[in-house]
Amino acid sequence: MSKIVVSMFVSLDGVIENPGWTFRFTCEESQKYKFDELFRCSALLLGRKTYQGFAASWPSMQGTGAYGERMNSLPKFVVSTTLSKMEWNASLLTGDLTEAVSQIKQQAEQDVLIFGSGELVHSLMSLDLIDEYRLMVFPIVVGRGKRLFPEESEMKTLKLIENRAFSSGVVVLTYRPDRS
Repeated sequence: MSKIVVSMFVSLDGVIENPGWTFRFTCEESQKYKFDELFRCSALLLGRKTYQGFAASWPSMQGTGAYGERMNSLPKFVVSTTLSKMEWNASLLTGDLTEAVSQIKQQAEQDVLIFGSGELVHSLMSLDLIDEYRLMVFPIVVGRGKRLFPEESEMKTLKLIENRAFSSGVVVLTYRPDRS
């Protein structure tokens, strides 16, 4: 069975919203990390806002090479109560979210990645449906914006399973929920 993996850009103060602040920290190592991550997954699980933003840009983006081809060809599962029409190799998830995510996990051969999609991540957290958090932590304090773990989150214990530092000062921290 595959894992549901949150792959998130996070500031030091926990902000995940509008991550334009990440670009100044781009380096070859982090690009390779994201490339390898995308090629080790079977599908993307996205919230409506992230799906719409990605679908508006990725299919026509020039110069993205193998990464763009992979991004465009991967199956995408979209959680939305307002969309009815899907494009860009996407399927709309309807009904019970726990059941839908369980079916995706059983069918996928590799990880199912969630990029962005803060509201979806918060919903999945509350249902304990996230198997792994890959947090790409950037050396910047943004100050304001949506946070990965909102104030009303329940206390959860996570186990650090991997860490990696890049020359740009970005650190990837990979955690799994401690369900013991």
